[in-house]
Amino acid sequence: MDQTLDFILLLIALCSVSECVQRQYHFINERKTWTEAQRYCREKYTDLATVDNMNDMNELKKSVNDRSVEDVWIGLQKTGPNKWQWPSGEPALYLNWATGQPDGKDDCAMMKNGKFEDLPCNDTRHFICNNNKLIVIRENLTWSEALRYCRQNHVDLVSVHSEEIQHEVRNVVKRASTAAVWLGLRHSCTVGIWFWVNGETACYQNWAPGNGTSEEDCEDAVRSGAVQSGGGQ
Repeated sequence: MDQTLDFILLLIALCSVSECVQRQYHFINERKTWTEAQRYCREKYTDLATVDNMNDMNELKKSVNDRSVEDVWIGLQKTGPNKWQWPSGEPALYLNWATGQPDGKDDCAMMKNGKFEDLPCNDTRHFICNNNKLIVIRENLTWSEALRYCRQNHVDLVSVHSEEIQHEVRNVVKRASTAAVWLGLRHSCTVGIWFWVNGETACYQNWAPGNGTSEEDCEDAVRSGAVQSGGGQ
């Protein structure tokens, strides 16, 4: 779709204009590897838990409703020497490491007694998912402007990687006054695929007829994705 079109912006947001909305954390009483835990969270919720501040940490600890569980996976993963980031791609600015952690040996992080520790990603642990609230921002922006706005003021443009999230999007976009709203969906001419801005390829697809199924014109403007506010969405 032409990225210069004026659409209302749909985004995953932590804060609306009038009030701050906390992330919703969900303790999962199952043991999985870090990768399995992330896959589960992305299918059922938004992602593995992100922690931006002490308030988030307090809510995270409250969500563990099984007192026999001491450590849980969170969405923190190592991306380079002394570099850690959250599943959205955000750099980890808030880090609450235990003494002597991270030890530099492992690439995934868990929370234990309110502190972060690194751990081999193929260990199995209980884990915590989070949900983010979807809201419509009523500003006319290009796709690139929308992406920048979301990342500067909230979390990101929404990535719809499951039918469950599609249902949430459907309920939100009904309130839009325009025909469509931007999604965090982008096309790469280099490799010829559509991908979500959270780094996932577009495995879950719900294209309108005549869209997304044929080869894109890479001589024209870069293609971005939007969702209809009515009709088949």
